[in-house]
Amino acid sequence: MLTFFTTAKPFKGHNAIIQRNALQSWKMLHSRVEVILFGDEEGASQVSADYGLRHEPYVERFKQKLPYVNFMFARAEQIGRHNVLCYANCDMILTADFCRAVEQVRIVCPQFLIVGRRWDSDIVEPIDFSNPSWQEQTRRAALSANNQRDEWWIDYFVFSRGLFGSDMPPMVVGRPCWDNFTVWKALQKHPVVDASRTVLAVHQNHGYEDPQGHVARLRGEDARRNLGLAGGRGHLRTIAHATLILDAGGLRPNLGRGWAELKSRTGELLQILTYKLWLPAWHFLLDITRPIRTALGLRSKGVTESKEEQ
Repeated sequence: MLTFFTTAKPFKGHNAIIQRNALQSWKMLHSRVEVILFGDEEGASQVSADYGLRHEPYVERFKQKLPYVNFMFARAEQIGRHNVLCYANCDMILTADFCRAVEQVRIVCPQFLIVGRRWDSDIVEPIDFSNPSWQEQTRRAALSANNQRDEWWIDYFVFSRGLFGSDMPPMVVGRPCWDNFTVWKALQKHPVVDASRTVLAVHQNHGYEDPQGHVARLRGEDARRNLGLAGGRGHLRTIAHATLILDAGGLRPNLGRGWAELKSRTGELLQILTYKLWLPAWHFLLDITRPIRTALGLRSKGVTESKEEQ
């Protein structure tokens, strides 16, 4: 069966509702499902007791804030009961199709990583899990919203024990790059399965507590640090790079992977040309022509204003 692991925000307000929804949906998948909740955020201990989760209050963090991905992956493998593990963001609702997909892949592949695209949905109230039709209602609401994210958005990772080893870099969750790097790392030796066609993974929409908003989360210091630890954009891959696709007919090769790889390589080449050749050449040209431009009064407005402020 499955060992889930995750970390959560404080269980307050809307976050409490959607995180409880997610955790309980995982527990409802099977009587033998194990869920490990990392972190000592407000309410985590009580929620673990309410739902019978394994609570691990201690988690290593960057600057005592965001948890390290590598710590949680390694610790989950160390203490998890099952040989198939799943890291999922704590706002994801999963239903019966998830377990069916994992079983289909597990039978064929001894080592694997499963990922898939998510469906965004506005859920503002606790789900009534005593209602036999809760799965159908939740799925119908997500399909009605009709907002399936693209291949860059990865919110769950199902993998066989030992897939990643002990050399994952100390990236942090809640920031970009670690998820795309994880796909890249798995692709080096193992099959990666895109389960988007068989798993309807429901992401519950929410806001961000960062006062600088979503942009800071994507481009701030923590995001840049994750990118550096990944080794640059050349080590980032998406769901579209999966080697296999799981659909109604079972597992089949991902024929579109070559196109996805070509786009990645092209992006890498453009980045090299821009930052290694074009920008240095442009700055060199500006430097050697500065005396002439100054004499002709052609210095940029930004530079002039900067000198006047001084």
